[in-house]
Amino acid sequence: MKTPFKPIVYLLITVAFTACSENKKEQKTEVQIPDSNPVFDEAYRPQYHFTPAKNWMNDPNGMVYLDGEYHLFYQHNPDSNVWGPMHWGHAVSSDMLHWEHLPIALYPDSLGTIFSGSAVIDKGNTSGLGEGGKNPMIAIFTYHHPEKSQTQGIAYSNDKGRTWTKYENNPVLENPGIPDFRDPKVSWYDLGDGTGKWIMTLAVKNKISFYSSPNLLDWEHESDFNPTWASYGGVWECPDLFPLMDQEGHEKWVLLVSINPGGPNGGSATQYFTGNFDGKSFSADGNEIKWIDYGADNYAGVTWSDIPKSDGRRLFLGWMSNWQYANVVPTNVWRSAMTLPRNLELFNLEGKDLLASRPVKEIKTLYDNSEKIEATSHLLRDGLFHLDLKKTEGSSATIKLSNALEEEVVLKIQEDKIVFDRSKSGQVEFNQEFQAIHEAPLNGLEIYDISIYSDKSSLEIFFNDGELVLTEILFPNSPLLKLDLEGIENNGEVHYLNSTW
Repeated sequence: MKTPFKPIVYLLITVAFTACSENKKEQKTEVQIPDSNPVFDEAYRPQYHFTPAKNWMNDPNGMVYLDGEYHLFYQHNPDSNVWGPMHWGHAVSSDMLHWEHLPIALYPDSLGTIFSGSAVIDKGNTSGLGEGGKNPMIAIFTYHHPEKSQTQGIAYSNDKGRTWTKYENNPVLENPGIPDFRDPKVSWYDLGDGTGKWIMTLAVKNKISFYSSPNLLDWEHESDFNPTWASYGGVWECPDLFPLMDQEGHEKWVLLVSINPGGPNGGSATQYFTGNFDGKSFSADGNEIKWIDYGADNYAGVTWSDIPKSDGRRLFLGWMSNWQYANVVPTNVWRSAMTLPRNLELFNLEGKDLLASRPVKEIKTLYDNSEKIEATSHLLRDGLFHLDLKKTEGSSATIKLSNALEEEVVLKIQEDKIVFDRSKSGQVEFNQEFQAIHEAPLNGLEIYDISIYSDKSSLEIFFNDGELVLTEILFPNSPLLKLDLEGIENNGEVHYLNSTW
């Protein structure tokens, strides 16, 4: 959870504390709808990406699966379309695409506003907070108090996340005297002898700290991770720790760490590490900085907890924006969207374990109809589409999307890098950094496949089924429907997508 350090923000937070009830029981309220009554078709409103009904949203929080529902909580300011006193918004979905907005889950109280965190199903009721033999849903979050410190608290639900009660003895983890002490991601670690423990992965300024607990209530520090060669351009935030199987069937651990600023193309980005975790400490393979996405607009992403073993996927969702300009992008009723949900998998390139981000298979359920692209120029009929293109072997390539207003985005695949230019994509004047040209090094990766998902205000570009990714938001004054291609085979396809609203 990034904190924009502005005096007016702290004033807003202070006002929030004086106005908030100290009652630990959250009250169930109606979903807050803007006075203008959103139609979910406003200018730039994404049609198959998650957005809040109204006002500000940033980090995805508390992502957990239970009884056929994917829960998405998120950083939310219900009273403004800029960052402010943080709450946890809430929505559920059966497919990660069609979302039902639910009442706000967690409100600020006397301990602070509600910063980022995670949620788990407490199987076995280790916390003792379950009722009637149920395994409770537990939210673990950071309390942010501008005059005190950041601490970790929990809340629990016994009705599938519909209502929440904050633990009466919060905080469960006090601050050791560090200003940035936040964003707990909690998971169960199996010790292999029929027992296990909870592991909290916590962002602590410029390192990751690991804590363990038998019951989610009492936490003990285990170790810290901050190798000298990692990226330290800004504060470390929103970590996640999980195992994946590599291509040879061996277990590897992946650690995600968001950082702001310091991304490869400016501002916010997420680096990752592969290596080993033994229940106490994490050790990384190699000493190379790796980025989950080279676009400017995929930040604070984490994965869903408690996905059934029968599914087997590691499902990821990120915030589709960048702190360089998130507060000033040209939207009004709502502000910010989430990325497409993605399945994370390991692949090997020149002896290195790397992380691929692949669009989830559920996206194909939105396909309306398709058409062939058999020429170097093609007129698209709608701005909601998936382009499936193949690069001509051994050549450079250029893909341009434009409109009659001479607005355009240009993607170039060169010998050693990819270049993306949105400087003429429409509304860009709101922030100078938004107009920057972005680059992604290939580092030996040979590009053969380009998959582009277009929504009303974003492009998500997956190379080789997600072995390299660029996520970019944009605000054209009319849809970019003219497609021009160079170095692309003439057997491409475009699949048009239906709106999820």
